[in-house]
Amino acid sequence: MTDLDLAHAAMDAAPDDDVARLRFYERLADTELFMLLGEEAAGDQVTPELFEIEDQRFALIFDREARLAQFVGRAAPYAGVPGRDLVKMLTGQGVGLALNLEVAPSAMLIPAEAVDWLMQTLSHGPEAAEARLTEISPPAGLPEAVVTGLDRKLAIAAGRARFAYLAAATYDNGAQGHILAFVDAAPGAEDALASAAGEALTFSGIEAGVMDVLFVRASDPMAAHLAKVGLRFDLPEPVTPQAPTAPGTDPNTPPKLR
Repeated sequence: MTDLDLAHAAMDAAPDDDVARLRFYERLADTELFMLLGEEAAGDQVTPELFEIEDQRFALIFDREARLAQFVGRAAPYAGVPGRDLVKMLTGQGVGLALNLEVAPSAMLIPAEAVDWLMQTLSHGPEAAEARLTEISPPAGLPEAVVTGLDRKLAIAAGRARFAYLAAATYDNGAQGHILAFVDAAPGAEDALASAAGEALTFSGIEAGVMDVLFVRASDPMAAHLAKVGLRFDLPEPVTPQAPTAPGTDPNTPPKLR
């Protein structure tokens, strides 16, 4: 079973569990999805093959190329797109997602309203803070769901930083919370890392929580202090990408809807 199969099974087994539902949609956003196209892609422009089901339009998507091939049963054009990019592409278009139809236990119809909701959820970016740190101490009181959520998010952030530390923080205005400090972040990766931290909070189901994001160099004195008191997360080494096999499989140039 794939990660999406497992997340779908957990959601299906507990239909009233908001956290299980959030985790399914998190996995959907983080998964490389393969969308059936109506025609061959023209450069970075793609045209999804749309189907009407129960008076709604759906794009056919699969979490494995083999599953797409099994459903179609013939050679067909498709695009590989990260789930978050696919949602961004289709939001506001009145198009839902038909996931793994007839080929997997995670088969389901995701209506257009859910696509728009997921895009809004993913769009909640970090905000700049003005308060100054006065104390950094070992993390305490964070729900386990946040820690495991961070672990999942950072596991797919290969090459964007060497590692990160989670610690409790006190500010000069008396506020308390937590910080996630990334060590030796790659140039230009700061926004993506901050968004990943924010999503870990959002999809953990925690209604209220504060976690600021910092970026430090390994040579900074703060990094040495964080190494003593913080919970460390190691980010994977980057993997050399293989040549794309279909339009959209290059994560640096996601396809555009046409």
